[in-house]
Amino acid sequence: MTDAQETAADSSLRTTGGAPPDDVEPAPIPLLEPRDGIPPVITDEESLAEVIAAFAAGTGPVAVDAERASGYRYGQRAYLVQLRREGAGTALVDPVACPDLSGLGEALSGVEWVLHAATQDLPCLREIGMVPSRLFDTELAGRLAGFPRVGLGAMVEGVLGFVLEKGHSAVDWSTRPLPEPWLRYAALDVELLVDLRDALEKELDRQGKLDWARQEFDAIASAPPAEPRKDPWRRTSGMHKVRRRRQMAVVRELWEARDRAAQRRDISPGKILGDGAIIEAALAVPANVHALAALNGFGHRMGRRQLEQWQAAVERAKALPDAELPQPGQPMTGPPPPRAWAEKDPAAAARLSAARTAVSALAQTLNMPQENLITPDTVRRVCWEPPAVPDAASVAAALAGYGARAWQVEQVTPVLVAALAAGARTKE
Repeated sequence: MTDAQETAADSSLRTTGGAPPDDVEPAPIPLLEPRDGIPPVITDEESLAEVIAAFAAGTGPVAVDAERASGYRYGQRAYLVQLRREGAGTALVDPVACPDLSGLGEALSGVEWVLHAATQDLPCLREIGMVPSRLFDTELAGRLAGFPRVGLGAMVEGVLGFVLEKGHSAVDWSTRPLPEPWLRYAALDVELLVDLRDALEKELDRQGKLDWARQEFDAIASAPPAEPRKDPWRRTSGMHKVRRRRQMAVVRELWEARDRAAQRRDISPGKILGDGAIIEAALAVPANVHALAALNGFGHRMGRRQLEQWQAAVERAKALPDAELPQPGQPMTGPPPPRAWAEKDPAAAARLSAARTAVSALAQTLNMPQENLITPDTVRRVCWEPPAVPDAASVAAALAGYGARAWQVEQVTPVLVAALAAGARTKE
């Protein structure tokens, strides 16, 4: 039993029925109901004001979660926000009925927000005015602490000994009214989040990683909003099959037509036209609506008007002059793909091989995923263009320049210096 589990075993959460003997692993306890019941969903400004006042008067960290309707609606907006704080209880807020939650965000300014997989929820929370200045990410904490499974259900069960019901994670949260079982699930998602945070903090401290985790959390909280993707159509599933520029133009026109329709109708793009159908049309470049209708994804259930809409996109791509056709691939902003290194720069390939081996060994020693120790992209960049004199000071500066946190620089610099030297010897 880890210190984190002992913390949970000693907490008031495990007092019902008495604590188990020290030599017996306690059976997970199903968590079926929120301890205070299912709170009413906040859908008006008066009720929201009461919640804001209650959470401003609460104490300690605040657990925060958001539910989206991925796969059902366009974009990644929040359709339910759940919060829990000592002294305030649990609140379920409908951001469709109350789209401006900046007052709630301001009331919690300076308070530590506890989220699970924070980077997934922060964009949709930011859209409604909720931006934390401090946070604790229980998923990332689990990764740094070396837990093999870091989903919320697995963490709550492994650390706290409770089983969360996860049957509603992929439902359409834009549904109104929200069914009671969904609301129960949503309330339970924040029920034990602060308890999990406390147990993980103790475990990280025991492992000497608490300061590392705090640096990671600060980096997430201070990160600016992500820039919009350049040429998002290039991420169409199956794009690797498309080789010719004219075919690429078909993908682009169909993708953009689908995106406009999805945004207008507020429907997930995949429900309007699948990626597979876009690729089929791009490879075939159909001559007319009849040829389009014969392709996979444009079946008999698609109406004539829809088929004409998609064929019009194909015709736009066919009519483009060569100068306006998309170029293969995307502009390179960093090193080439590693598979090309051996041919382009054998010395760099040797450096990368040595660095990967060294970083992997260090990650195993520290009991954490390699990508959390240092991003693979950072390693590639340092190996492709190493400092002229790859000593500790220059390698540390290079890592920091690519955004590595201080703890990562401290841990990774020695092994990278040695790997760069070993890679150089290999090619001599």
